[in-house]
Amino acid sequence: MPNTRQPLQSVPAASTPLASLRPGADQLFETERRLNAVLNNASVSIFLMDDRQHCIYMNRAAEQLTGWTLPEVLARDCPLHDIVHHTYPDGRPFPLAECAIDRAFPENNQERGEEVFVHRDGHFYAVGFTASPIRDDAANIIGTIIEVRDITEEKAAAQRQRLLINELNHRVKNTLATVQSIAAQTFRGQTDQAARAVFDSRMAALSTAHNVLVEDNWESASLRSVVERALAPHRLAEVDVTRFVLDGPDARLHPKVAVTLGMALHELMTNAAKYGSLSIPEGRVAVSWALHALDDGRQQLALSWEEHDGPPVTRPTRRGFGSRLIERQLPMEFDGRAAITYAPDGVVCQLEVPLTQLGWVGQETLDGHPAR
Repeated sequence: MPNTRQPLQSVPAASTPLASLRPGADQLFETERRLNAVLNNASVSIFLMDDRQHCIYMNRAAEQLTGWTLPEVLARDCPLHDIVHHTYPDGRPFPLAECAIDRAFPENNQERGEEVFVHRDGHFYAVGFTASPIRDDAANIIGTIIEVRDITEEKAAAQRQRLLINELNHRVKNTLATVQSIAAQTFRGQTDQAARAVFDSRMAALSTAHNVLVEDNWESASLRSVVERALAPHRLAEVDVTRFVLDGPDARLHPKVAVTLGMALHELMTNAAKYGSLSIPEGRVAVSWALHALDDGRQQLALSWEEHDGPPVTRPTRRGFGSRLIERQLPMEFDGRAAITYAPDGVVCQLEVPLTQLGWVGQETLDGHPAR
């Protein structure tokens, strides 16, 4: 690292924490004393380095984190990286030039991220860090201040969550497979294979909706991904990509909304392929959506499904599973609105769904919004 700027003090005298930058300035004594008290009682680890990346100050939390005391670090007279960050977890040497924390000095930027430090006793531990350059009165960079916190428990908790989600997904898939197996036994010997095909397609749509959730740890799902996945079986098979128009902003959907919306779109797509605009080569489908703010702070999804250039439409004589799902389930479960119009030139479906707040159960109430 270049040593062309005025360095911070990194000699043994630096063992006195945060010595006054202006000798003789007695009026700063009380401020420095209070600053030392704050730093040494802070839970976050703080390191102060000069322009050689030698540590010239570390608070008590930093000593507990690393296993090294400030006098021991000063006595080493080497970059802090060579003391606490010198080796990759796989055993390879970790050169200072590859260190993201060190880049806060030469690149004149604040760096944030995660790294793996090496404790004095040799074990590795994950940390989150913020490294910021320090400037003198002339705005020259003279060192780096680093804030570090141990995130080992956070990483372990995230790993446990991933394992639980994978297990949940595995159980959901097993349940769907069991239902399909029961259906296969039930339909065996019957001549109506079309009913079996419809059932299988709905099970596949339900499985696809769950796959979207798995990608985001069951916390939420991408609105655009839900729409694209629901239309994918027909959309990807088309040579003419202009038959499908998707237009609208992305948003995060609550898992319940994502599953129900995915199933509703599957039913609309299936009906269009059998009887509607997608049953002939000239037909087209346009799916557009927008988000509107509600008075209670939530957003409302307004989605429109429109079929064009298909065969003449006649109103069905009875309600099927798809229309019941769309016109009853969405309003009942989410206090929304759904309307299917059988216009002569193409089916139109309008959905209005107030989006459920994301987060854990009860968070909406604590945040001041009624849980839905």
